[in-house]
Amino acid sequence: MEWDWDRLKRRQDTRKVPDLDGIFKNFGRLNTKIPGGGMGLFIFIVMLIWGFTCVYTIGADETGVVQRFGKFVRLSPPGLNFKLPAGIESLKTVKTRYVFKEEFGFRTVEPGIRTTYATKGAFEAESLMLTGDLNVAVVPWVVQYRIEDPYRYLFKVRDVRSTLRDLAEATMRLVVGDRSINEVISKREEMAKEAMGVLQNELDKAETGIRIVTIEMKRTNVPEPVQPSFNEVNQALQEKERTIYQAKEEYNKAIPAARGQAEKIISEAEGYALERVNRAKGETNRFLALYKEYLKAPEVTKRRLYLETLNEVYEKVGDVVLVDEELKSLIPFLNLSKEGQKGVQK
Repeated sequence: MEWDWDRLKRRQDTRKVPDLDGIFKNFGRLNTKIPGGGMGLFIFIVMLIWGFTCVYTIGADETGVVQRFGKFVRLSPPGLNFKLPAGIESLKTVKTRYVFKEEFGFRTVEPGIRTTYATKGAFEAESLMLTGDLNVAVVPWVVQYRIEDPYRYLFKVRDVRSTLRDLAEATMRLVVGDRSINEVISKREEMAKEAMGVLQNELDKAETGIRIVTIEMKRTNVPEPVQPSFNEVNQALQEKERTIYQAKEEYNKAIPAARGQAEKIISEAEGYALERVNRAKGETNRFLALYKEYLKAPEVTKRRLYLETLNEVYEKVGDVVLVDEELKSLIPFLNLSKEGQKGVQK
């Protein structure tokens, strides 16, 4: 397609170019129509701008603070609001629904999936603390808060952020100073709850208008120069606990077994003693009964005892053969064995 350069040039020439001289002439005509001339136009423009300052909008997460000649007057809710013109009433906005955070012992350099932190230099001094057992611990933490009272936040404290950081650091040092190094490392949630209550109490006393949302304790450790020694101490303590546990386990096995054996021996001894006593009492009663019979009939009792004794003795002896010394030849002998007695009885 060929371009019609002549036609394009004519179209460009026919475009209207702003005429600055015409604009100034029209402005001059308007100036002559307004009473007071140029001064009236100036006052009209000032009044128009001044009127625009009476209308303002507060965001959904904000609260407006209105001052009249520098004095607090009222709070403005989110949405469209009105106030007196600038110079009479001024407006400040405070984010009351936004959650702020303060980091101690580190600073976030680049947030993201793999967030990077800065922990060296001046940040490290914030987290170095002395524990209750006189050990040094590195305790980083984060304080998240909201502005609950905009009036107090703006007018009661000169530098709220600095006050918050000072109170938070003092609170955490107080909480850490009441615990041992092992508790500081292992009981972070408990420490965070206690620190949150103490810090909120101090902020309320200072009338900062801040409400603590949460305190998050980061990974607690000891300073790097003493880390190897601390690990060795922990290993020694773990070895000590393991040895004590093993000793208690052996104790729990051996002592109950020994006690059971002792109770068994005592029970057997008590049973044997009771048996011997009962047997002795029975024999004593039997002897007394025989003695009474002996007193009544001595000869009969003697013969009875003699025969009973022989009966008991012969029962324990095998076959018995009686041979007469003057015997000349074999003759049938008296069979005193049990089989022989059974045959005689038959």
